[in-house]
Amino acid sequence: MRWIHLQSVITCDHDGRVTNRASQRWVTVTGVPVLVDDDPQGRDIVACPNYGPTVKPCTKTLPVRVGYSDWLRVDGHRIVLSHLDGLTDGTPPGLVHHTVRDPRQSLVEADR
Repeated sequence: MRWIHLQSVITCDHDGRVTNRASQRWVTVTGVPVLVDDDPQGRDIVACPNYGPTVKPCTKTLPVRVGYSDWLRVDGHRIVLSHLDGLTDGTPPGLVHHTVRDPRQSLVEADR
């Protein structure tokens, strides 16, 4: 599993893109801040194409189910890894996930 950083591509199941934000800046991969726990939660999702009269597009990420390192931490916060998986606020409720599409780095890995 790769470490996830600010430039990694995280998308909803419909291909809307999550707007990443890093809460820390001192641990980086190739100069890009690494994401830590709670960074992927509550983020905006842009360009979700899931529209319709009774359909709500994904606009926010909900809490992460899996995707944090069990061992690696930055200032006490777990590092986000490429097996990240959480829900979004889109329809159908409770079924639309946000996951890593592209870690955008191939240098740093972790086993969990």
